[in-house]
Amino acid sequence: MAGRRRVSGSSVVALCLLLVSLVACGGRTAADPVRAEVQRVLDRRAAAVLDHDRAAYARTGGGAGFDNLSEVPLAAWSYRVTGVDRTGDTATADVELRYRLDGHDRGPVTAGRTVRLSRDGADGRWSVDSDRPARQSGPQPWDQGAVRVVRGTHSLVLGVGQSTGALRGYADLADRAVPAVSDAWEGQWARSVVVLVPKSLEGMAGLLGSPASSYRGIAAVTTGETGGREQAPADRIIVNPDAYGLLGTLGKQVVLTHETTHVATRADTTAATPLWLSEGYADWVGYRDSGRAPGQVAPETAGAVSGGRVPANLPTDEDFGFTADADRLARAYEGGWLACRMIADQWGEDRLDGFYRAVGAHEERAGAVEDAMDEVLGTTPREFTARWREYLRAEFD
Repeated sequence: MAGRRRVSGSSVVALCLLLVSLVACGGRTAADPVRAEVQRVLDRRAAAVLDHDRAAYARTGGGAGFDNLSEVPLAAWSYRVTGVDRTGDTATADVELRYRLDGHDRGPVTAGRTVRLSRDGADGRWSVDSDRPARQSGPQPWDQGAVRVVRGTHSLVLGVGQSTGALRGYADLADRAVPAVSDAWEGQWARSVVVLVPKSLEGMAGLLGSPASSYRGIAAVTTGETGGREQAPADRIIVNPDAYGLLGTLGKQVVLTHETTHVATRADTTAATPLWLSEGYADWVGYRDSGRAPGQVAPETAGAVSGGRVPANLPTDEDFGFTADADRLARAYEGGWLACRMIADQWGEDRLDGFYRAVGAHEERAGAVEDAMDEVLGTTPREFTARWREYLRAEFD
């Protein structure tokens, strides 16, 4: 403060009484009664969702959205009000939604919501008029329509605008993917996957909070936290039904197995892991039991090598950008797959898994591959790259 002066005890008491509606004497901001009322409304709304109580949900305000959630197996659902902007008998609340899918999510999924409310003049109670994704937070599947649910042996499939039969097909593929991944990757993981199937490419992009153009031609992606924490929520495999539907039976299986591999390896995938390794390993598991020859799996690389254009280096992270040239992107995935296949062929599958873990265990990207190659494979990046180039020539020349 700029200056001080002594104040008598009675003056302090008077000052606290005068400002009690704004600041508590202990220096803490007094509770906002509107915010508390909004929180109570949303607490009742959350309880109604978990109890599947349509009438109780309707008593908290607009009933829109309740039916979209009716099939979703929820273990938890709660709201936390972080801010309220009130104007007369209307208010807009910033809200954090937290939920868990029963049997799949170890920790809560968190999503920002914008909730608009109004107050009834007769009884003065607040009720919800709308509940939408916050500006910086993507929608949840039920924001896009009624969610259909199919449970598999190792999977949970949530679909919007999809038939039950179509979703059963995804569950069957996921149920084959999980054991295939477990056979290749010896590590602790959930051994189950959650698959989201929106109505279209636009629906997929919406769930990811990105333009549709970023994922055109991409059959599926996996979301999740790298270096997965113990209580991190389950990953989500999000399908682009437009691109996925163009694939044959084997292609569909490879895609689901590839994405399931990302779920399994999440705890050992960190900022130190280059994309040629994480994507190459996922493709290696995806094609591991396919019986496909290298030329069938890596046609772009095969064509380049047979034409005398052997890649000089392993793919960079930039080569894997979804907005990159399609041929460049294909060669990046193929190059990573061939590098992991070479390790499995020449060092053994156990060494490949050990190399993956050793890279991810590094504290930072710098030195991660170098140290892991020395420790697990007994080589250097320069020697490894030369060996990889010879491997490509032997396969495709």
